[in-house]
Amino acid sequence: MRVSGVILAAGRGERFGGQENKALALLCGRPLLYHSLVAFARAGVVDELVVVARPGEEPLVEGALAEVPLPGRVVRGGERRQDSARAGVLAASGELVLIHDAARPLVSPELIRRVVAAARKHGAAVPILPVVDTIRRVDGRGFLRAGQVPREGLVRIQTPQGFRRELILSAYAEAEKRSFLLSDDAAAVLAMGRPVAAVPGDPRNLKITYPEDLALAEGLLGG
Repeated sequence: MRVSGVILAAGRGERFGGQENKALALLCGRPLLYHSLVAFARAGVVDELVVVARPGEEPLVEGALAEVPLPGRVVRGGERRQDSARAGVLAASGELVLIHDAARPLVSPELIRRVVAAARKHGAAVPILPVVDTIRRVDGRGFLRAGQVPREGLVRIQTPQGFRRELILSAYAEAEKRSFLLSDDAAAVLAMGRPVAAVPGDPRNLKITYPEDLALAEGLLGG
């Protein structure tokens, strides 16, 4: 079963500040995107890479992709994340697809292999981390509400998320028909009533959301 890695690098990243695409922000002298591409190549279970880019940024993305020893191509992203993910999956040739946010540059080859193995077995798999912090709700005035939200069974979802290609394409089509706004790709599969396996995530696989997150990532990389 061929495996395609679909890397999403077409987001706006409003919380990152300015007009810069955070997927191209430098981490230890390389774009965030580059670090994900290298991890996918080193995993040894991915046959090709598809990178989804913002219109006009294709040459920059192609430059990063050219440094990675895997066949790859660049496609143009859409207005929403789910549009970009669907464009990437449509361009992929593998029977299994791994959809990953370029904003998670510290993804490890080991995590990629775990997701591939579970997706092969179950058809859909995502990495998770248990919620360990105390969870409370805040009212409209900015004050804590009484009562604690039970955290048993609560998890944080990471990427890459792995799916059989035909399954996720069917899920996207159903989500579009029902006008669902997807927070992640697994949401589309779950909405169809199909199971999604959970595999252990990686605390280092952090998402770059704010500029200060780059410093934390550099520290983890030893930069």
